Amino acid sequence: MKTLTSWNKTIGSLAVGILCLGALGQKAVALPEETVLEKLNPVPVFTIADEQGAPLVASGENDAKVAGVFISQEAANNFVSQLQTKNPDLANKVKVVPVSLGEVYKLAESNQSQENGLNFAYVPDEEAVNSAKTVLDQSGQTYEGGVPLFVAKGGQDDGYLTIERDSQQVIPFFFEKQQLENMVAKFKEQKPEVANSVKIEVVPLEGVISTLQTSDDEMLNKVVLVPSTESLQFLQNNAAPEPGAQPAPEAQPAE
Repeated sequence: MKTLTSWNKTIGSLAVGILCLGALGQKAVALPEETVLEKLNPVPVFTIADEQGAPLVASGENDAKVAGVFISQEAANNFVSQLQTKNPDLANKVKVVPVSLGEVYKLAESNQSQENGLNFAYVPDEEAVNSAKTVLDQSGQTYEGGVPLFVAKGGQDDGYLTIERDSQQVIPFFFEKQQLENMVAKFKEQKPEVANSVKIEVVPLEGVISTLQTSDDEMLNKVVLVPSTESLQFLQNNAAPEPGAQPAPEAQPAE
């Protein structure tokens, strides 16, 4: 599985465009759960689980049961290392377990209907949070928590910057600001006349998931979540190729 290589080539070699909200045509019904899961499943996240595989649970407000979901594997490993100092007996019984964001979404949905069900709290990557604070400070805004995603807009109509993937224009939302900056640099090379109009925006992952669940804007079909470089490397190192699978053809630059 060449996840990291594929994304790097997609971002680095394909033509970058602008997609305006008004160009999407008629509205459609809210995205079905299957489509939401297709967008979330490729993103690995990391939980702390006990010997039976059950998530490590803490008590939140009103005694709610809360399990942490780490966006960064390194952050999850650091949490277990700190636990070794604070509570070594417990630390020896837990481990970092990778799971897809889609699986967490399904578990969260199933627990909503249960009294005293388990809640999930996303733990953002610290570097991403610092990047988000910088972007927001420059626009007079304040980081208010959540897992930051980075997206770019530009052009006369302030449309979303897109890339072509599998012969379709998609709007990438990045977990890592540097990845987006690489795409923006490519766009500025191709469209120098509107380079000065490009701006980076920060939106919370939690808000994007909620919008995917409830909005009927067809634009959402174009949204793609791009895992961080660390997560893409994890996918590449841990995904075994399917028996008999042939390498996927490399995408070609758009005309």
